[in-house]
Amino acid sequence: MLKFPRTPLRAAARLSAFASLLFSVSNASADATLTPVVVTAARIEQNQLDALPHTTVITSEMIRNSQAIDLPGLLRNEAGLQFSQSGGPGQLTSFFMRGAAPAQTLILIDGVPVRRQGFSGGAAIEHILPEQIDHIEIVRGNVSAIYGSGAIGGVVQIFTRRGAQEPTLGASVEAGSRGTTKVSGDISGQSAGGTRYAMSASHFNTDAFSVASARQFPNENPDKDGYENSSVSADLSQEWAKGHEVGARLYANDGKFNYDGGGFGTPTDINKGTSKQQSLALFSRDRFSPDWGSTITLSQTRTENRDIAISDFGFDSRYQSTANLLQWANEISLSPNWTVSAGADLGRERADVRNDDGFSVTTNAPSRSTSSLYAGINGKLDAHQLQLNVRHDHVGGSGAKTTGYLGYGYVLTPAFKLIANASTAFNAPTLAQVFDPDSGNANLKPETARSVELGAQYAAGETLIRTTLFKTRTRNQFGIDPDNCFSGGYPFSCPTFNIAQASNQGLELSAGSTLGGMDLHASLTLQEPTNDATDQILPRRARTLAALSAAQAFGALRAGADVQYTGSRNDGSHPLGAYALVNLNARYALSKSLALFGRIDNLFDRDYQTVYGYNQPPRGVFIGLRWQQ
Repeated sequence: MLKFPRTPLRAAARLSAFASLLFSVSNASADATLTPVVVTAARIEQNQLDALPHTTVITSEMIRNSQAIDLPGLLRNEAGLQFSQSGGPGQLTSFFMRGAAPAQTLILIDGVPVRRQGFSGGAAIEHILPEQIDHIEIVRGNVSAIYGSGAIGGVVQIFTRRGAQEPTLGASVEAGSRGTTKVSGDISGQSAGGTRYAMSASHFNTDAFSVASARQFPNENPDKDGYENSSVSADLSQEWAKGHEVGARLYANDGKFNYDGGGFGTPTDINKGTSKQQSLALFSRDRFSPDWGSTITLSQTRTENRDIAISDFGFDSRYQSTANLLQWANEISLSPNWTVSAGADLGRERADVRNDDGFSVTTNAPSRSTSSLYAGINGKLDAHQLQLNVRHDHVGGSGAKTTGYLGYGYVLTPAFKLIANASTAFNAPTLAQVFDPDSGNANLKPETARSVELGAQYAAGETLIRTTLFKTRTRNQFGIDPDNCFSGGYPFSCPTFNIAQASNQGLELSAGSTLGGMDLHASLTLQEPTNDATDQILPRRARTLAALSAAQAFGALRAGADVQYTGSRNDGSHPLGAYALVNLNARYALSKSLALFGRIDNLFDRDYQTVYGYNQPPRGVFIGLRWQQ
């Protein structure tokens, strides 16, 4: 039986308000409209309305209008997604999808997984800037049978920019509160000879603020903890014959940040770190027949992380991980309504760790091989829709596991569909979780999970509403105890252990529509992410999440606002209060190629925390110019 927040009147009020929104948008125009084509939900191209897993898309237009400074800012309004961050921009960020741990949600960039094997299981999402992103697909729920280890909570796939037929050239500048500046430029196009090209680069800098709370951590250095980021992405491809294309993709970022410890420092301590990530991929995309498409990708992803504490008890910790991966993916059309996907992955992972605490130096360089085989079928028969996936993963040192996904949809009316699915999962510990000299646990067992979902989808005209009841039970889930962490919860100093069993169940809703020329988007999540051994809510997870955004065009002016609500949480033994944030944004077209934009973050200057002892950004005002040719 699902449990809902212990504040039933407030929860009922939120549900009532959300139901009112659903009623209003469901009466929008029922005229046919185009919806995005997605590839992440089943590894095949399909209309978003046909995706059986709960899938949403953040389009390039939505990214531009949001004016978000980083990936967490882009994702905050999405159903089922929550973040905890040890301060402002560039500070360590954890990402929970449906209450799953960061290592249980897979981040892909153009189909290539990005993880920090030498640091933690989660990707360095705090260093991914929107300027390199074309669009994002978000698949919620257990899809481990489609993507393997690390996809218990779901998948977020980032697609970088790709050249189109019309050449474009753009640049933007932005400045605002706390000495924040950002400059970016991009170019893309396609030549008459079939060469596609796209490149974007950006540089972000902020003086920021002191991330440690002076009240909770009075001994920490009160200086500002600034952040600097340089990012670049590039895509180059050539069609050498009709239906045959070869190319290369590059994505890289370089972040430098100052941070505060977890209350164990002194006012003269200086803590600083760097994070570098680079992903290079070579690919061949081939259409061997009208019914068979094949893609081979060879990639290398490198991450480097370094943390330095200059103090009486300083340390210098360095992590470098390398993941080489060969992917072969195939899409075979059996008929207009039935498609098969199949492929194989071969990988090699390595993590180089060096810790110097001023007394001794420890080093470690573990490595392992991985291999996977997968297949799936997706199709329709009258009012019935079926998706079946099976996958076999072998991870060196953690064994092998076969997982499955079964999804079913029934179309009641052209606008209304019922959905049900069941799936299993396998998640191997990262190299750092097993071998790290400070926090590694050689006795860690792989996580396994089972999930079931029931849902409904309403789609008519520009209205799309999706609601899902979900339940996931995970055995041997990885966990940390924040009260036993140094430096405010940094993964390299928090020992990992297996929780006997954890579970989450809840209700998830997302809705989007255009009503009277106003773009509306809303989300609501009610959940119970629980450590079943203690019957306590898992650390830093909120039971209630909600967001509402609205935007309206007035000629050359487009103005928007959003409200984000996060319920109360516990960070170890420390309670964190609920909070609501209001943000404003606007864009004004000065000419066909020049636009003025601006935003106000945290309009009411709300004081809140997502990690105990660490401040979040106060009110900020930002303004910029965008030129597009």
